Amino acid sequence: MARRTISSHLLVALCILSSARAFSSASSDVDAFIGCLSTAIPSNLVKTPGTNSYSELLMSSVQNLRAVLPGTTMPVVIIAVTEPAHVQATVVCGRRHSVRIRTRSGGHDYEGLSYASIHPREHFAVLDLAELRAIHINTTRSEAWVESGATIGELYYAVASANQTFGFPAGNCPTLGVGGHLSGGGFGALSRKYGLSVDNVIDAVVVDAEGRLLNRSTMGEDLFWAIRGGGGESFGVVVSWKVRLVPVPETVTVFRISRSRKQSAIDLINKWQLVAPVLPRDLYLRVLVQNKQAAFIALFLGQCGRLVDTMRRYFFELGMTQQDCQEMSWVQSTVFGYFDTASLPTEVLLNRTRTKDFFKAKSDHVCQLMPRKAWESIWDKWLDKPEAAAVNLDPYGGFMRTISPSETPFPHRNYLYQLHLLSFWFENGTETLEKRLSWMRGVYEDLTPYVSNNPRAVYVNCRDLDLGTNELEGNVTSYEKAKVWGEKYFKGNFERLAAVKSKVDPEDFFRNEQSIPPLPAA
Repeated sequence: MARRTISSHLLVALCILSSARAFSSASSDVDAFIGCLSTAIPSNLVKTPGTNSYSELLMSSVQNLRAVLPGTTMPVVIIAVTEPAHVQATVVCGRRHSVRIRTRSGGHDYEGLSYASIHPREHFAVLDLAELRAIHINTTRSEAWVESGATIGELYYAVASANQTFGFPAGNCPTLGVGGHLSGGGFGALSRKYGLSVDNVIDAVVVDAEGRLLNRSTMGEDLFWAIRGGGGESFGVVVSWKVRLVPVPETVTVFRISRSRKQSAIDLINKWQLVAPVLPRDLYLRVLVQNKQAAFIALFLGQCGRLVDTMRRYFFELGMTQQDCQEMSWVQSTVFGYFDTASLPTEVLLNRTRTKDFFKAKSDHVCQLMPRKAWESIWDKWLDKPEAAAVNLDPYGGFMRTISPSETPFPHRNYLYQLHLLSFWFENGTETLEKRLSWMRGVYEDLTPYVSNNPRAVYVNCRDLDLGTNELEGNVTSYEKAKVWGEKYFKGNFERLAAVKSKVDPEDFFRNEQSIPPLPAA
């Protein structure tokens, strides 16, 4: 294919054409499904490929244009639900008429599995939760109920509006959907102090495979365990979460210090991996390697003077001084963390849109210090190339390490740090795609001796179909085939997740290319 740019809506149109055969073969089931929905859901909330607003709704929260390239199968129906009863009706009608359901909250799913399929004959509906976005803060109890369609940015803004000394541990990107992010664990700048997002979930409301609306007490502890980190596509539809808010000081401090290779970037990264996982819990210090620069980016839950003292004690080689400090509120630090500036108003957190691009990501975990020569080799061979991706180094340790790896499905608590590769580009075409994917897979291969193994650990919120995809045995997902990718995401917790699946969804109604399979009977 020749190099060219192409509009996102044209991509969708081409995808719809390529999906037409699947739509046609499933038309009787789909018609019956839509008829069933009409008894409980207003028709203006139900969008099919023949309606003018289908493409607009589909693309409203698509992040990765790779997921809507021609050859990808699109949903036969999108239901823009506005209340939990609509979710229940969709599940009941889907079960009755053999139309499976995929659920989308923010659309950040790295491989687009919440709204698209790689299988040409798959027919499915999408529950779009974007309008289920209410947030209710209880300042007296330091708790909040947040619906799955809200974004992380909206949650941060609402929490701080209620009380500037409240925060919540979650991810860096404000357009992340709460539903998907929490379903995968939820790592962020406060995780070393307060744990993952799911470590602070205290209740939830779920629509199960029977269409029942359940809370923690009625769903049982096994299902409550599974939804807190087991992925957002296997057990039901979480419509809302009750979360514990955490205390933050009125003033926090941030900095960003960039160093080139000539300014000892490799030596500093080498020292960073030694100190970052053991820094005081109030200090989160990550590294972003991009455009041949290593940026050291910090959030400190305190004022500048203490931060300078801490950095001198643990990491004087970086040369951080008081002039590098920027003091601000915690919620303003979430703006800084994503936009790399503190000059924007916090209302920017309420913007649900972002630039659409093509991207591919990979996740790794490091359990032993990578030797300096490994960083030199990676930089020489890969990071100087024009197609080089962004490399994020996120430190673990702190409070999240004190929690057992089996306490929630997220098992990666004992590693030093996560290594996250993210490549994004705007030009559509086979040559560009292959160059970017070749870079990603080449780096991934060269990292093999230095990262976790048996299994090679991956954060499930960095979804990666290169790890493997599901296959059916009869009409349910093969457990043995799914173990190939599943144990990389969940390690020893994968078997327990499959056991929960066999209890709550034995017929495998909620499934996609990387959903949890039912555990076969012994």
